[in-house]
Amino acid sequence: MTIEEFHQTLKAETPPEGISQLLLALWYDAKGDWAKSHDTASEINTKEGSLLHAYLHRKEGDLWNADYWYRRSGLSRPTCSLEDEWKTLVEKFIVL
Repeated sequence: MTIEEFHQTLKAETPPEGISQLLLALWYDAKGDWAKSHDTASEINTKEGSLLHAYLHRKEGDLWNADYWYRRSGLSRPTCSLEDEWKTLVEKFIVL
């Protein structure tokens, strides 16, 4: 799946079959379902999952918790917009 194809799936009512849990969480986030996105991210016990979890808490405005998850991912909180961070995460996770 390409990034463009992933963006096209956002027009659908349901997520595409066969995508990774990382992309599934970002799909739910883009559709406005933060809770479903967070629930999905919470089940991913990898550095990438921690990075996704960090992004979601940053979006929520819980920066203390976000920073905890960024540390677990091995990265620091970015200074870019949330929209740019979402795009970066999609680009990163689409190739995994």
